Amino acid sequence: MSNFKSFEFSPAINQALTEKGYTTPTPIQTAAIPHLLNGRDLLGIAQTGTGKTAAFALPILDKLTKEKKAISYREVRVLILTPTRELASQINDNIIAYGKNLGLKHAVIFGGVGSFQQIKAMAKGVDILVATPGRLLDLTNQGHIRYNKLDVFVLDEADRMLDMGFINDVKAIIRKLPQQRQTLLFSATMPDDIAMLATTILKNPVKVEVTPVSSTVEKINQTIAMVKRAQKPQLLKSILQGPEATSVLVFSRTKHGANHIVKYLDQSAISSAAIHGNKSQSAREMALQKFRSGKIKVLIATDIAARGIDIPGISHVINYDIPDHPESYVHRIGRTARAGREGIAISFCDPSEQEQL
Repeated sequence: MSNFKSFEFSPAINQALTEKGYTTPTPIQTAAIPHLLNGRDLLGIAQTGTGKTAAFALPILDKLTKEKKAISYREVRVLILTPTRELASQINDNIIAYGKNLGLKHAVIFGGVGSFQQIKAMAKGVDILVATPGRLLDLTNQGHIRYNKLDVFVLDEADRMLDMGFINDVKAIIRKLPQQRQTLLFSATMPDDIAMLATTILKNPVKVEVTPVSSTVEKINQTIAMVKRAQKPQLLKSILQGPEATSVLVFSRTKHGANHIVKYLDQSAISSAAIHGNKSQSAREMALQKFRSGKIKVLIATDIAARGIDIPGISHVINYDIPDHPESYVHRIGRTARAGREGIAISFCDPSEQEQL
């Protein structure tokens, strides 16, 4: 498919895509969308930054537009399950943009905030619900969400669900869904537990793989800096003071470590902020907004908090601490070189981290 009009989406969707400047589909969109429009189940292996959200959101919106179905009290037609609050918000924002001319009802549900508004949003039913597992399971068990009208289920970032310990909640939610549905499972990597889950929830799926498992984007210049732990702050400072470091994402293994880096940079007059599990949702969103807008040029994150970061202009990803798993490394550095750009990834390695390296 050379352009989005080849998919024959509804005119309202095409208009929204034109307004967003979308012209040529990415490889995963080209590979997945025709099958999804035909109602097939799909197993998608794609790393972050490949255009995955549009690959599943656009066919879903087209389906809802062309297959009208009345929804009522607490019902939902499409459930998109994703691991983090930031990613849930990001997917919901994209759905709002793609479907702004369609008149569909949608809601987003995640923890870390009060549930009253989320329950209220579900009261009259929604066409599309984007949610994280823990809060969704709580509200489902309380009777606030009904799945009798569910047509499509999307399990996004399945490998991260496993990493974050959500897999039992995910399975509990799946048991509550109707057997007759279209199911989409996306994962950047395919560990054995996720492969097993895929075989149980997908029916005769199409497999779409746009990058090899645990591979990295070719346009990322990857380097290792062998440095003692005590010297990491000064090395980070010197990199950040370089003219090419315009928007830098720094990964820390711990929340305490992230806070320590922010304190050090603040003393060096370098604007930064941290996002991690101890930060409130409003604080995390404010930090992301400042980073996205350029008010701060450095964002320090832990792996769990960073899953939903989708900012095209990140120039550098710095692994202040070496991650424990290859998959985490792939996800971390994939935050740069997005949407066809080039990027730089630098990993600081203390002698004690040689095993992880």
